[in-house]
Amino acid sequence: MLESLQITNFFRGNSLVIAINSAAGLSIFFFGYDQGVMSGVNISPDYKDTMGLWDNEALLGGIVAVYYAGTLIGALMGGYVGDRIGRIKCVVVGCIIALFGAALQTAARNVPWMICSRIITGIGTGHLNAIVPVWSAETSHHTSRGMFIAMEFTLNIFGVVIAYWIAFGLNTYEGSFRWRFPIGFQMVPLLVLCLLINIFPESPRWLVKKGRTEEALHILGALRGNGNVGHPDVIREYEEIKETLLLEEKQGGEPNYWDMLFKYDEFNIPRRVHLSIWLQIIQELTGIGVITVYAPESFSNAGFSERTSQLLSGCNNISYMLSTLIAVFTLDKWGRRFTLFYGAVCQGISLILVAILTKPDIMEKNPTGFGIGGALFIFCYTAFFGMTWLTVPWLYPVEIYPLRVRARGGAWSVVGWSIGNAVVMEITPPMLKGIGWATFILFGALNFLAIPVVWAMYPETMNKTLEELDVIFSTRSLLVWNAEKELRDKGIDPDDPLAHLERVEKTEVAESSSDPSASNEKLTKKDNADNLA
Repeated sequence: MLESLQITNFFRGNSLVIAINSAAGLSIFFFGYDQGVMSGVNISPDYKDTMGLWDNEALLGGIVAVYYAGTLIGALMGGYVGDRIGRIKCVVVGCIIALFGAALQTAARNVPWMICSRIITGIGTGHLNAIVPVWSAETSHHTSRGMFIAMEFTLNIFGVVIAYWIAFGLNTYEGSFRWRFPIGFQMVPLLVLCLLINIFPESPRWLVKKGRTEEALHILGALRGNGNVGHPDVIREYEEIKETLLLEEKQGGEPNYWDMLFKYDEFNIPRRVHLSIWLQIIQELTGIGVITVYAPESFSNAGFSERTSQLLSGCNNISYMLSTLIAVFTLDKWGRRFTLFYGAVCQGISLILVAILTKPDIMEKNPTGFGIGGALFIFCYTAFFGMTWLTVPWLYPVEIYPLRVRARGGAWSVVGWSIGNAVVMEITPPMLKGIGWATFILFGALNFLAIPVVWAMYPETMNKTLEELDVIFSTRSLLVWNAEKELRDKGIDPDDPLAHLERVEKTEVAESSSDPSASNEKLTKKDNADNLA
């Protein structure tokens, strides 16, 4: 029955890619909702009474932060599972775990119960975060990967918006319904995704890797050839995938997580792992957690009443969501590096101005004027983050890994995100309470420190196929300019990294035409390689 309902029976080409990324967006929506829901839960009097959290800011932040320990564990599990059983089944597993955790959270009666259920939900979220961006990247065309990931993260912030306004609408309610309903609501998108994902196509790259060639060609035909498996674009992409897999097989199989982190091979996977982890940590250190989770407190520091602060925070989330649409149109035109550069500059300036305008001895001179100014630059910060740093740290990792470890590479990315989030969520409440306005100075400065790191360490990935990026990131050199020189020394053009393979093929053809016996030998070798693939 599921065969007749498969989405490939109804959609082709870009329509199919949009459908796939819409399903991926449902997972990212849950991710955003789950991130935003605790901002409303944390201010519920009944929640604090039930958990005994009055005057215990460290434990309040710790319950938020422990979720990220779960996402770290879940990402490592999901990366392994995704490479073993496929992208689609891994999504189902992640949904089931997250549903179980969400149900436990909804029923929580004490702190240990809440902590355990937060960890379980985090494990499910880690599964999804590790595999869904990989599935999206492996099915999207290389010229539009950025656009589709950006579209998914519009839904991510839509999840934050929904979580916030549900909490806002319930803030006059007494009792446990005020915080239990928002937590329980996250089960709705999870249940829909768990059922719906089964009619979507598996990643053709994973299918080729597993030797399921016919299925892979069928899906590639639907994605690139409007249903025609003989379309030149389908054949070209299929051959690139096979060629890359043959090169990867020479490395002796799939490395474990430890080897990915430390063991150098021809593809230099450790370089990619460290780039992924640190880009996510840097993303969190740019200060977004201070604004999204603790937004009402941030507006209160700007001099607004509790009610006005809550309204402004909700409107800020809407502005944040709309700003992500800018990335849909710019990521594949301006590139990943420039996007991070201008984002860091604008975010840093915005946070420093928030700090200056909310400093108490300045605020008292004109509370209304400086309060409005502080609020304006909080809006500016989240808008610039939505246009830039929100999307790139999730897009970049799924572009740079070899096929044999791409899901586990996505898992390492989530590990970095989990570490960064846990640190920021744990330190923010005491920082806001202890140093107040200076918190924004610190995070503003970290934005500017991110610029030279990106400039020196992160090559551009825009408009390159996943197979071309395998070559770009295979260098021993860590610095961008040294890596490019290393490629050129090998006769590889960094702007067209697969061109050298085409030259080799032409040379072999020329040699074969002048030596018939060599031609037969090469054909035999090629047939054997095809059979292995």
